[in-house]
Amino acid sequence: MVRSFRPRRHAGKSHFPPPPAAALRREDGVGGKSAPLGGDGWGQPSRHLLQSAPPTLDSDAMAKLSVDVWSDIACPWCYVGKRRLERALAEFPHAADVNVVWHAFELDPGAPKERDASVSHAERIAKKYGMTVEQAARSTERLTETARGEGLAFDFEHIRSGNTFDAHRLVHLGHERGVQGAVKERFLRAYLEEGALMSDPATLTRLAVEAGLDENEVTDVLASDLYSKAVRADEARAQELGISGVPCFVLDGRFAVTGAQSPEVMLSALEHAWSEREEDSAELSEGAVCGPDGC
Repeated sequence: MVRSFRPRRHAGKSHFPPPPAAALRREDGVGGKSAPLGGDGWGQPSRHLLQSAPPTLDSDAMAKLSVDVWSDIACPWCYVGKRRLERALAEFPHAADVNVVWHAFELDPGAPKERDASVSHAERIAKKYGMTVEQAARSTERLTETARGEGLAFDFEHIRSGNTFDAHRLVHLGHERGVQGAVKERFLRAYLEEGALMSDPATLTRLAVEAGLDENEVTDVLASDLYSKAVRADEARAQELGISGVPCFVLDGRFAVTGAQSPEVMLSALEHAWSEREEDSAELSEGAVCGPDGC
């Protein structure tokens, strides 16, 4: 029987302190709301239910609690969600027995290499969703403030929107080389804070090497179709599971937390997954997400 996960309410102030400065640039691979606006669009949180999704981890990781995360590089809520997961893991007593794997999800698979840089982020959002530029700018600022509370410095003024497929291929390379979390972190920071174009081969190579990948391997991947099938498999699996908005966290292959939930909710989900690892269940929580129609 499918049951819905309802995170317990926390009375009073959060026991989670603001993220320390030393944690704001975590690249160690530890899978570490207002009206949502960000990335390339506008939308509302959506509800997804997973029917007993099987774990997707390697056999040597099966003894650990799996956290499979579907997200996009061009997704501001995905970066917020990553930080909140990291904060929850910092409080989770079994964090050493948690294995986080990042899976590809393209918010706009048909995106060009780079969109017209003369059109501002606010102008693009306003045009797409029939609002004024002022409304789009105010909503973007609300998202920026939310991110700032997680130690993130989003810069939508200089963001360079484009295709993220090649970046996802390198995240898969990072998984094989044991630095996937670092690659994911570096790409998110570069796109959302540094105005990096995530479809540019030279930029991707520099960032991937900074995250710990071998330059020759990165060059070989970008010059070929390596990991293309892996990215498409991630996206096909997301469709099978009913995932249409990101971030989406699938815990132990049995239930999902959808959206950039608070650290308290993420911790509650981790505790729930740990205590019910042997149960065949499907669970749900929801929060702010980015989907094909926006954030």
